[in-house]
Amino acid sequence: MRHPLHPALVHFPIATWSLGTAGDLASLLWGEPAWRFAGVSIVVGVVTALAAMATGFVELLKLDADSAANRDATRHMLLMMTTWCCYAASLFFRLDGTTLARPDALGIGLSTLGFVVMGLAGWMGGKLVYEHGVGVRKRRVS
Repeated sequence: MRHPLHPALVHFPIATWSLGTAGDLASLLWGEPAWRFAGVSIVVGVVTALAAMATGFVELLKLDADSAANRDATRHMLLMMTTWCCYAASLFFRLDGTTLARPDALGIGLSTLGFVVMGLAGWMGGKLVYEHGVGVRKRRVS
């Protein structure tokens, strides 16, 4: 494949986790409909992030080991793994067996922390593209 798959897949966990955190915060005012929406969104994010992370790892392996891009890509990966862990833990703390339950302060706090770390990781991903040119094909002049 000539186009990297990672950029196409990252939108799903970013969107669903963002909606999940928004739902968690909204649940403080609106209750059950918001926290149920948040829980489902976080489940979708945790699952879809696995594909995004796998394709990102494949892209990481293509970089020169001693390059600045590799160092930033490794930081990006570690931040996204931290994000995934925050949301997975938030999901774990809101489960009652296999049923979603109202999240407590820890579940909402982990969701919020995951959102903040995801923002940092996204900034680092942008740095990879816009400063290092990772995933950008050089244009041929005709």
